[in-house]
Amino acid sequence: MADADYGRWKTVYGYFNSWSKQGIWESMMDTLREQYREKTDKKSSPSAGCIDSQSVKTHTQGIHVGFDGGKKVKGRKRHLLVDTLGIIMCVVVTSASLGEREGLKRLLNCYVKKGMSGLKKIWLDSGYSGNPVVEWVKESHEVTRSIILEVVEKAGKGFNVIKKRWVVERTFSWLINYRRHSKDYEVLTRNSEAMIHIAMLHILVKRVA
Repeated sequence: MADADYGRWKTVYGYFNSWSKQGIWESMMDTLREQYREKTDKKSSPSAGCIDSQSVKTHTQGIHVGFDGGKKVKGRKRHLLVDTLGIIMCVVVTSASLGEREGLKRLLNCYVKKGMSGLKKIWLDSGYSGNPVVEWVKESHEVTRSIILEVVEKAGKGFNVIKKRWVVERTFSWLINYRRHSKDYEVLTRNSEAMIHIAMLHILVKRVA
């Protein structure tokens, strides 16, 4: 239930859904990410990033729901491409059954569609490795041709900080701190992505201010 100060819930949802369709939430996130990077003396366009995914349960019987056999989770999968500060560049939400390699392709398609450029290296785990993926990255888009995929494996058993990849793991931790992201509560994956954009906006507003 929305607070009475916000008006009728249908009106609130109407604006949220409209902005989601138009990509306004994502556009605001991108603008604040660039401002924050400049504030930390970094170029507005990242040259390195990290990719990973997280499977979460769904709260409703929405579309694009599947089973992640590895994580034993029925729901959806959040695929993130973040910069070296952990700030989201691209997010794609899919059925949990979608594999990491296909998730990587969708993230880079998103990256290209947004008109972004400058990435030279992406750190990821072995679930994304393989010659077909490397070939796809080099052949699919002019912008992605020079990107190097570097696999960073976990060292030893138990909990330990994974070099380079810890950045995206921290981003997932930030998201989970928002109750809305403990599960996927949205019927549409587009709105799931928008909710992640909004969480990132909340983080960035405090850092840029």
